[in-house]
Amino acid sequence: MTPKILIVGACGQIGSELTFRLRQIYGDTNVIASDISYNNSEIVNSGIFEILDAKDATAMKICVEKYKINTVYLMAAMLSATGEKFPLKAWDLNTESLFHVLDLAKAGVIKKIFWPSSIAVFGQTTPKQNTPQYTIMEPSTVYGITKQVGERWCEYYYNKYGVDVRSIRYPGIISWKTLPGGGTTDYAVDIYHKALEEGHYDCFLSENTALPMMYMDDAIEATVSIMAAPSESIKIRSSYNLSAVSFTPNDVVKSIKKHLPEFKITYNPDFRQAIADSWPQSIDDSHAREDWGWNHKFSLDDITTEMLTNLKAKQKI
Repeated sequence: MTPKILIVGACGQIGSELTFRLRQIYGDTNVIASDISYNNSEIVNSGIFEILDAKDATAMKICVEKYKINTVYLMAAMLSATGEKFPLKAWDLNTESLFHVLDLAKAGVIKKIFWPSSIAVFGQTTPKQNTPQYTIMEPSTVYGITKQVGERWCEYYYNKYGVDVRSIRYPGIISWKTLPGGGTTDYAVDIYHKALEEGHYDCFLSENTALPMMYMDDAIEATVSIMAAPSESIKIRSSYNLSAVSFTPNDVVKSIKKHLPEFKITYNPDFRQAIADSWPQSIDDSHAREDWGWNHKFSLDDITTEMLTNLKAKQKI
């Protein structure tokens, strides 16, 4: 089956880079980008683009039928920090949109779904070190609650209706191409911008707050890989743990100082500290590595080099 792909939430941090990667693989005409607004001109102007509200089931079905879509990547979501400010809106967006896509697959309109989960599904009672695939999950944020609920529904639709839905629990994602999108791990993006622009960063997390992180290129390849894997290889239909590197703000500072020795940082933890403290410090993703061959490529120093080099180049344009 040749993928005819719809990306919902294509203008977001992950969605935008995923759109370009999938178009590179499958061709521009086979990858339809959509979002609620024209807020990313690069995506809007790079291929077929549709305005689409992920909460609108009718509009979703019309778009899928218009382009004869068989594969949907549902990337639209309200992230952790923003979700705490607008809890009901986060619940509505993050859950309604998933049901719309699952029901289209249940009805046979589409054949395959990618839906991202997150380390936000874990909570204070989850083991913090080398967090296992199967463990206690008591999320403390609306975002985490929506992702945990979504995982249960994905597994249910697979077991009950045979829906081919695949998912990974993203850690914090680091990218130079897009600005932070309202997540607790966003300090690890913003710190590089501020290092170059101001030589100083005021961090909203404490210096020794360890969190699982991943460079965007690794996240995109993981997403592409799980969707390309044979169905029989995907043995977990809730969501796979996914990991690359874990580090603290202090670790990032040391890495940046290898390039910018004068860089300074101050620490003023805010409400996001409590969110970060409820999340794992490192992740066991052995199931993903065994089932469908996941393997990350970028270390922290690799990430720092990539971020500073590309942001410098971007500033000169």
